[in-house]
Amino acid sequence: MTKLSHIDAKGEAHMVDVGAKDITNCEAVVTGSISMLPETLAMILEGNAKKGDVLGTARIAGIMAAKKTSELIPLCHPLALTKVTVDIEPDETLPGFQIRATAKVNGQTGVEMEALTACSITCMTIYDMAKAVDRGMVISDIKLIEKSGGKSGTWKVGG
Repeated sequence: MTKLSHIDAKGEAHMVDVGAKDITNCEAVVTGSISMLPETLAMILEGNAKKGDVLGTARIAGIMAAKKTSELIPLCHPLALTKVTVDIEPDETLPGFQIRATAKVNGQTGVEMEALTACSITCMTIYDMAKAVDRGMVISDIKLIEKSGGKSGTWKVGG
């Protein structure tokens, strides 16, 4: 098992020095979902939520969250992100939404945490904007499905 890089020999936390690492094109893709009552899904898709445009607001919140990741996650490096996208697709079988967040950077460290944060906050914003009509919504299955760049190269779930 690989030793944790954020903990030193004394057990003290520190930010990893990435200064000597090569700059590479890094990308991470994270997916997740939020399930809800069919009526809640319909309300959001019809644009009838009292708080306004649920999906537009959630998408912006996810993008903003990716940019703020280093302020939320201790020891996470601040990154000059080159691209963040958040795709939100309705899924009648849940019922609810499937979320896909992608983060990119040309840098010395990966962007997994930024993509994870974007996906999580997108789901949480959907919950926040619709909770008045459905407190039983469930956020689930948030996971890294693909990453590329950096010293460890490319990784994909299941392969």
